[in-house]
Amino acid sequence: MTTRTDEFEELRPLLFSIAYRILGSVTEAEDAVQESWLRYQAYPGEPAEPKAFLSAVVTRISIDVLRSARVRREAYVGRWFPEPLLTDPYQDPERSAELADSLSTAALLLLERLSPLERAVFVLRDVFAFDFPEIAAAVERSEAACRQLAVRARRHMDEGRPRFAADRAEREHLAERFFDAFREGDVDGLRDLLAADAQLVGDSGGKAPLWGNGIFGAANVARALTSLSEPFTRIGGVFEPHEVNGQPGAIFRDRDGKVVNTWTLDIADGRIQTIRAVLNPDKLGHVGPVADAWAVIRETNRARTAPPLPS
Repeated sequence: MTTRTDEFEELRPLLFSIAYRILGSVTEAEDAVQESWLRYQAYPGEPAEPKAFLSAVVTRISIDVLRSARVRREAYVGRWFPEPLLTDPYQDPERSAELADSLSTAALLLLERLSPLERAVFVLRDVFAFDFPEIAAAVERSEAACRQLAVRARRHMDEGRPRFAADRAEREHLAERFFDAFREGDVDGLRDLLAADAQLVGDSGGKAPLWGNGIFGAANVARALTSLSEPFTRIGGVFEPHEVNGQPGAIFRDRDGKVVNTWTLDIADGRIQTIRAVLNPDKLGHVGPVADAWAVIRETNRARTAPPLPS
């Protein structure tokens, strides 16, 4: 006999995936899912459809959290990026393209432009294909209002998407070449893979070292990357190419295996457009034990000025 616990655990991946796309935060999404469980436990009746009921509950909680979070993000130090997600727990072969696209850092940043209601409606409709009656019940608006919200949200999202995004195979091939060139310190190879107006930007929240507002232009980014790779490796640092938010990326670790930062690569038009680094330690704890990034950069800088090791 199916219990509420069984029903909830079966739906947990979906609930987390909805909450994460609305909030852009792993920790806040996990909290929203946990609060949904508590409300489900306390609900006196028997929902006719647990999926619709719990999806509505987690959506409403996420909307409330997002409204509060937007105030905090306005006072955030520097650029705000979503917390990196290594694996989406929810899989649906029929929605795989929509799920992957909506998970990318670029898409989540576009979602930040929407109002909380627009964001929730877009996620439920365009990503998870909920019907409008279900969406209306979840956000407590009329079906007509939800249709209008969906149209506005879709228009804002379409305006910000790259015109010629790469397919998955092309992204993976380009990322492999990029990380090979980075590992080898090949400045010319890196420059050839970068868009002319490429940028290297980061989110430290004021709690980790950062390169000002960013580094811009293919030549500048290539030089910055090659100046980093060799000394970081020399002090025992490693980087692991890894899918992050459904896109090519990497996890950087110190010699003890602690997480220094994560990267995601935005790829379009056959070139790497943007490298986004998350360095804020508050956003990395779910990836693994977090390194002291200040100590790592100090040691890396010392290695950069030290004479090369004998071959």
